Amino acid sequence: MTTLQETWNTRYERNAIILLSLGFGLVGLDRWIIAPLLPNIVKDLNLSYKDVGYITGALGMVWGVFAVIAGNWSDKWGHRKILIPSVLLFSLLSGISGMATGLVSLILVRSLMGVLEGAYCPTSFAATAAAAKPSRIGFMQGIQQSGFPLFALALGPIIATQLLLIVPSWREVFWVVAIPGFILGVLMFFVIKDPQKAKQTQKGTGRSNWVEVLKTKNVILCMLALFCAMACILVLSGMISLYLADYINLTSQQMGGVMSAIGFGGFVGQFVLPGLSDIIGRKKVAIGSFVLAALFVLLFSRIESDTTWLFLTLFMISLCCFGVIAVITGPIATESAPVGLVASAIGLVVGAGEIFGGGIAPFIGGYVAEHFGIQNIVYQIFFGAALGIIVCLFLDETAPAILAKRKHTLVRNPIAIEEL
Repeated sequence: MTTLQETWNTRYERNAIILLSLGFGLVGLDRWIIAPLLPNIVKDLNLSYKDVGYITGALGMVWGVFAVIAGNWSDKWGHRKILIPSVLLFSLLSGISGMATGLVSLILVRSLMGVLEGAYCPTSFAATAAAAKPSRIGFMQGIQQSGFPLFALALGPIIATQLLLIVPSWREVFWVVAIPGFILGVLMFFVIKDPQKAKQTQKGTGRSNWVEVLKTKNVILCMLALFCAMACILVLSGMISLYLADYINLTSQQMGGVMSAIGFGGFVGQFVLPGLSDIIGRKKVAIGSFVLAALFVLLFSRIESDTTWLFLTLFMISLCCFGVIAVITGPIATESAPVGLVASAIGLVVGAGEIFGGGIAPFIGGYVAEHFGIQNIVYQIFFGAALGIIVCLFLDETAPAILAKRKHTLVRNPIAIEEL
């Protein structure tokens, strides 16, 4: 009999995950390049802190809705039909963001971006799961997701603030960062395919059953946990530039350097923590990540103007938050999904996290900053992490290595069933 090891297409696995990682990196870059530009945009378009919350929240809300819808479409139609148009169109809309003349036009363009980026997100996660060998799915999904913080929040602030020294204004920055997406869309057309494994599953499934997905305990808990993690990282990413510039009084270049910690920490967290969860279990990693995030948020709130410590604490907060996001939306959602409904399950999880954590949380953050001071947004981030700890206590373990170990223990000692 031919073994899985012998038949697994490692070349396609490698090429697909490289492109899917770059694609999700550009999703992040196009979405968050606006954050380090906000001080300039706010001044030019005469916006308030509350308006910033609306801009960030509108994209998150639309992203969430279309993550749910597109996850279902992906299970029915395949990955290519969602991924390639999404990359090309969200890149175009990113460039058009630089043409906004006021709050309404900026919200409209960013909301349309949310449609395409929301569609790309769960579809790319499912495509990675289909391409990856099951024994390393957590690590591979972590690698794929790590492109988001690396491009969006590590390189993005540096790219944006340095481009401001070269191009005439913030408007041209959007067009510069849109160009790579058009190139990637062409490359994906020639490389990305719907693996036979996924096609067979789709044929045997028929119409996706939302009720069956929602009956899964872990899917519901993942939705709640992602809400907590997204409430942390999106408020942090969306408003920390204003916190550093207006409250800590850093220069634009200092602010960009400190903000890059969010991306570098997230990049490390999104492949280290899912990889670690392959070994010690998804549940332990999820709980530990939220605990550490809460502790580092409290430490960050006590730092005044030391850019080194601001960088280090933001690095750790982001490592934990982005890491737990990768574990929740990647291996836990994938391994908990009913057969044939992987993209639908991921879409529901991502959609709930985006709608509430990515949509409502920034609205609240904008209100808090406007009425109580920008410095108080750190407490909103802390409460999100604290609530995440409680939610993750109820998760069921899904890591294959841990489940196999438990099964082996049970076979050797039937009394051990009491511990499961």
